[in-house]
Amino acid sequence: MPLASPAAIAPVERAFLLLEALNRHRTSTLAELAAATALPKSTVARLLETLIALGYVTRVSRSIGYRITDRVLALAAGVRFIDHLVHAAAGPMSAFTQRTGWPVYLGTVSDAVVLLRHTTAPESPLSFETAGYDLKFQIYESALGLAYLAFCAADERRSIIDAVVMRDGGKMPAAQRALLERRLAIVRERGYAFTRSNRSRRLNGMAVPIVRGQHVMGALTLRYPKRVMTEEQAAQRYGPELSALAREIAQQSFAGAPAP
Repeated sequence: MPLASPAAIAPVERAFLLLEALNRHRTSTLAELAAATALPKSTVARLLETLIALGYVTRVSRSIGYRITDRVLALAAGVRFIDHLVHAAAGPMSAFTQRTGWPVYLGTVSDAVVLLRHTTAPESPLSFETAGYDLKFQIYESALGLAYLAFCAADERRSIIDAVVMRDGGKMPAAQRALLERRLAIVRERGYAFTRSNRSRRLNGMAVPIVRGQHVMGALTLRYPKRVMTEEQAAQRYGPELSALAREIAQQSFAGAPAP
């Protein structure tokens, strides 16, 4: 059940504050950490004992103080996954753009928001947009987000929708939720998600998920001016090739590792 609000839990906040302070220096004494975090020495000492017990911090000596351990690298495993996905996708995405001329974009979902991770827009003679990495898009407003949402696991989909609802004020009428589910069912049936611009001479998007096993790692979208082709024409001309590109990226990501 989702929390009523995203308020920070004070002990957790202090623990991460301490980890950040430890990360700034090779070693730090208790007094230095208390000064850096503006926390009482007694609080810092208790937090250090907990972090030592968990394996994230070690005590070097009384005079030298404390340092973080290699275990903290595990906290960045998700970031390394994204880097690995981008690395696997960059070459095939460039090849797609060279063949078709169209720019493609790679997006992932974090905190119920779509994050743009990579694009071949600078390589495309047909691109009408600047690159803009790490741009954020609302999940319902982009083909990337709809493709991800349609094909991810049902429990993940519910969690994302609940997060969006909470962020938007905590209410979604049953009829509106049913309409969204029908829209996502259509995406799953045809294999593509589309977004439409209401402005003249603007861009539409067609997106497909990047799926490995039962896990959706991200999504790809092809952006094109709405006056150039209809959704049906885009799906017929580029849908199979875009889906093949997504499968190639999924296969190259973590090649040889067991599917999740």
